[in-house]
Amino acid sequence: MSQEQGVLQKDLDRLQTESFDPIKWIISFIYKTFVIAELEARKLKHDPTELLTRAAQPALWMLVFGEVFTRVRAIPTGNMSYMDFMAPGILAQSVLFVAIFYGISIIWERDLGIVHKFLASPIPRASIVLGKALSAGIRAVSQAVIIYLLSLLLHVKLSWDPLNLLGILFVIIISAALFSTFSLIVACIVKTRERFMGIGQVLTMPLFFASNAIYPIAIMPGWLKAVAHFNPLTYEVDALRSFMINGGISQYGLPFDFGALLLSMVILTVIATILYPSVAR
Repeated sequence: MSQEQGVLQKDLDRLQTESFDPIKWIISFIYKTFVIAELEARKLKHDPTELLTRAAQPALWMLVFGEVFTRVRAIPTGNMSYMDFMAPGILAQSVLFVAIFYGISIIWERDLGIVHKFLASPIPRASIVLGKALSAGIRAVSQAVIIYLLSLLLHVKLSWDPLNLLGILFVIIISAALFSTFSLIVACIVKTRERFMGIGQVLTMPLFFASNAIYPIAIMPGWLKAVAHFNPLTYEVDALRSFMINGGISQYGLPFDFGALLLSMVILTVIATILYPSVAR
């Protein structure tokens, strides 16, 4: 055997004896995910006004719609006022609106050649998808601050328990990640900005109105109740209402709410990871 063959054989033997270290892989995966999230969040420095413009719509909902419907006694909201009932729903709406149009950035990145660079890098596709989803959660947290300020102005009975605030933060990040991943899937399928914006507009209102954000599911017709029970926004609102409002109770139970949100996010992340390379074609 020649010297070169001997070196090659040693290398092959070393590769065969080396075992896969799952802990190192997990640490590397998490690190790469946070690197992508940091890169995406850094974009806010260039255009921080986006966060303020996103706050205009929930402000109108609370200051106009909420103030008017607070005086309507026909909506059964139990022992809480309509404004208390509505505030968590408007926070969920803000998270949805921030996240659902996040996929358009993938189309911009494809046009600029950034997607091709990501695909050529050793970063796992799932890290790219989760990193972008996490950055959407960071953007959505700013909306929570705005909604809380509006709620104080409107005398909503907010809970300031530190554990509840942590719960709200967790729900917002999971929900924003969920809807932004769904947005990424849509972007991978339609592949053009014009089609994406049209589909995004079509999706947001049905998701919002087919949930318990501004009225209880109990007053919905039967077919809409079925839709609402498959809508992840329903479980986001249910969890937020429990954490955000003094005396708020989760209708489905917090374990079920978190389970529904996490399961939806995992399923959408797997689909987005599979479809992500197709956006470059």
